[in-house]
Amino acid sequence: MSPAGPRRLGLLSATTLVVASMLGSGVFTTSGFLLADLKSPWLVLLAWLIGGLLAACGALCYGALARRLPGSGGEYFFLSRTLHPAAGTMAGWISIIVGFAAPLAAAALAFGQYVLDRFPGSSPQWLGSALLAGCALLHAWRVESGSRLHNLTVLLEILLIIVFAGLALARLPADPPPPLPESGGVAAFAVGLIWVSFSYSGWNAAVYVAGEVRDAQRTLPRALLIGTALVSVLYLALNAAFVFAAPVATLAGELEIGRVAARALGGDAWAEALSGLIALVLAASVSAMTIAGPRVYARMATDGELPRRFAARHGAPRLAIAVQCALALLLLWSASFRSLLTYIGFTLNLCAAATVVGLLRLKRREGERLAVVGWPLVPLTFLVGTLAMALAAILRQPVESLWGLVTLALAWLLWLGGGARRGG
Repeated sequence: MSPAGPRRLGLLSATTLVVASMLGSGVFTTSGFLLADLKSPWLVLLAWLIGGLLAACGALCYGALARRLPGSGGEYFFLSRTLHPAAGTMAGWISIIVGFAAPLAAAALAFGQYVLDRFPGSSPQWLGSALLAGCALLHAWRVESGSRLHNLTVLLEILLIIVFAGLALARLPADPPPPLPESGGVAAFAVGLIWVSFSYSGWNAAVYVAGEVRDAQRTLPRALLIGTALVSVLYLALNAAFVFAAPVATLAGELEIGRVAARALGGDAWAEALSGLIALVLAASVSAMTIAGPRVYARMATDGELPRRFAARHGAPRLAIAVQCALALLLLWSASFRSLLTYIGFTLNLCAAATVVGLLRLKRREGERLAVVGWPLVPLTFLVGTLAMALAAILRQPVESLWGLVTLALAWLLWLGGGARRGG
């Protein structure tokens, strides 16, 4: 028995958790902003390709850590064991707020906007709140029931995306649209990669529930890599359909690039069908984050960083699920997530980079006993790419980057303030 509870989840559940955590509103919106800055659909696809390769490198690194440290808690658990308890606690607080509560609020709000036409008289906030509460009740009730419904939803979602992408690619114009002049250059491309990395975030989702995965040392690395590879292929197919569906000037800067592209390819019927698919994707994403996020609370409680009431003694960590839902509801009703896009990507990338630094330290200490696929090229590629994106964000969007650094400082203060509870 792990601190997170019995090991009920298999390879399918862990893989669908990764897929659903990665698939979200970003793939249906980000390319419009990328086109506005990069001016070329080919550069947009290159950004998605590089983002997928970096996510795969990260998945391989986290898979090595999961084989060595198969416990729930994600970056918090890894950093606490490989670098320092302070680094783990800082990552834990960032995961709670930046990694889960804010994306939950954004996905729920987007869900409410996409289904609003079907519920006249309501609002996106109320519809999103209903989704958050429903997922929280489902996954707090029983782990097995929630995971079965979640698996079916994600498999249906994947099938529908494949069908849509195949039909859309077959309808693309014979001549690709020409790029616009005056691309934003290398710095704009690097910042665009941060937005893309946010859409890929979730490739590490399975490590948050490692304590509930059967044969975690074998299952987790496979789930991380399979889920990341599958989503990367889906992202490239979808974005190829989006960016080549219409002239660049028509798509550039469009928040709903997916809907605009679908209308250009198949009229209003296609636009409505894609809206329904996006709503399903967002619901599955909220479900996945509802599963993964509370396990950070539970692990921190087990280690004394949070009150013991947050630990999962029997089954799902119900109090943690309730608190996460409350935080997401607060953000849903009080904040605009779009303005936090760079801030979230910047902060989460720094946490992931720190985790890979922890892997390097562990590898140096244990040598051949710790197997890392692609050593040392894979972890170094991930670190160079991640830190390059962070530097570009600091140079081009210093305000959002500053808020990320402030968040790290506040997390450090929370660790210091928890000394009395830890007995230190």
